[in-house]
Amino acid sequence: MRNHATTPTPRRAPGRAPRPPAVRAAAAASAGVVGLALTACSSPAAATPGIDDETVTVGTHQPLTGPAAAGFASISAATSAYFEHVNANGGINGRTIEYVVKDDGYNPATTQTVVRELVQEDEVFAMLNGLGTPTHSSVLDYLDQNGVPDLFVASGSTTWNQPEEYPNTFGFNVDYVVEGAALGQYAADQDPGAVVCVLGQDDDFGETFLQGVELALGADGVATYQTYSTSNEDVTAQIGAMRKAGCEINLLATINGFTAMSLGTAAKMGWFPQWYASSSGGDYPTLVEFLGEDVGPKLLDGFVSANYLPNSPGSDWYELFQQINDEHNAGAPFDGNTVYGMSVGYLFAEALAKAGEDPTRESLVEAVESGELAGNGILPLSFGPDDHAAYDGVGIAVVSGGVQDFVDATYRVDGDTVEAVEPEPVPLEDDGVPTSD
Repeated sequence: MRNHATTPTPRRAPGRAPRPPAVRAAAAASAGVVGLALTACSSPAAATPGIDDETVTVGTHQPLTGPAAAGFASISAATSAYFEHVNANGGINGRTIEYVVKDDGYNPATTQTVVRELVQEDEVFAMLNGLGTPTHSSVLDYLDQNGVPDLFVASGSTTWNQPEEYPNTFGFNVDYVVEGAALGQYAADQDPGAVVCVLGQDDDFGETFLQGVELALGADGVATYQTYSTSNEDVTAQIGAMRKAGCEINLLATINGFTAMSLGTAAKMGWFPQWYASSSGGDYPTLVEFLGEDVGPKLLDGFVSANYLPNSPGSDWYELFQQINDEHNAGAPFDGNTVYGMSVGYLFAEALAKAGEDPTRESLVEAVESGELAGNGILPLSFGPDDHAAYDGVGIAVVSGGVQDFVDATYRVDGDTVEAVEPEPVPLEDDGVPTSD
């Protein structure tokens, strides 16, 4: 399997250079014969980009460098490690999976360049887990126009859940409205009289997260809403405004680096409110790495976050992913990004198995929409023909004694209703390698 973790190369025009007239004429004269030969010997798999009798090639854009790299660069390596595990166990319907990873630096302009390379030069079968709302939004129309399955986008934006406009695009992260609503409801359940505030990224991430919080707490339930930009690594003004507003529980729509920055900035002010974070910025080991081993565990004790994947030390999935990480990921640190990346890989493998022995792009999309995929979350997948969001609920995790684990609180959002539900974790089967049975 190739694990192409590459930096962007200069953008090239698609296709080959023009051929001389004589060459074009000769090619035209033989086109009919060649076309008949290809038709006679080709299989359905050979007619589909990125797939042959032995291999399936998928691609992704990831922030291996840039402002989001420290929090998310390890995800694609974990996905690649999971695919190594699948390939070592016979692949899916006899095909190994190759994952082509290209660095976009969390820059939308670069995302456009590398995604065109993946589609036009690498001829990928599908795009898998492209990361980031601003980055992936910049290639959404391009992928749609080229008929490329756009699976399991690494962002909780509701943009990916538009089946009529983008029939080939599906999200993976629980959407930010759901996370905001669940965390807001948990805050209300734990401390009904607390002053609640929100700090959000100045884009769809923060805006939709706030919508969810207000769904749970009402339009007047948030004392102040502050925003930050990833281009400005200073949140002193925002944290100062939240302290002045008397915030007691701060809900964060932040990536990991800015979660750590928020807690660290508040601590320097001598201010220690309760912190709740989206899954995108709530991974304990990553936050400790940012904050340092000396102060991180102290600042994060009691830290609350949302999650929907089996990121629990007692889970069979967790133990399997630790084993895969040791065997196929060069001893990389094991954290929430590892569980996330391998969970993405598992869901793609499951969709590929469901797509049939000779999968096409169309059958792959149909497999995701079928409602028959299980995934490995703590709640069932919600995919269907009219719903391209993966999950409609989350569990609540709390850090205690240096361990981040789920507590007895799981919420689902149904329309305008936030309801407490029982988790329904998917059991591990077949050593984590899906079959077509």
